[in-house]
Amino acid sequence: MDKLKRVLSGRDAEEPSGLAEVIDATSLGWGTRVKGFVACFAIGCLCSLLGSCLLWVPKKGLILFAVFYTLGNIASIGSTLFLMGPMKQLKRMFEPTRLIATIVMLVSI
Repeated sequence: MDKLKRVLSGRDAEEPSGLAEVIDATSLGWGTRVKGFVACFAIGCLCSLLGSCLLWVPKKGLILFAVFYTLGNIASIGSTLFLMGPMKQLKRMFEPTRLIATIVMLVSI
């Protein structure tokens, strides 16, 4: 479990330094990160499902679908911020092997 924590936090080969201690002291604990991930992912799935259900509402169905489905996608993607952290996730999203997929996904939203 400790190895998984080190890999997800990006500290798998680093020695602790003064800056690392400050970051550890101000960051979320592992349990809090997992709870945040689960909550945010569940909200994202719920919003996406609600958007799909609201598609069939007369006249305003398309607008409601677009709003809720987009919020659901953003929340689901944002849920991984709790596990990896925002900077590490952005770096991984914009790696050369993932760049095209990231651009397509962002344009689609």
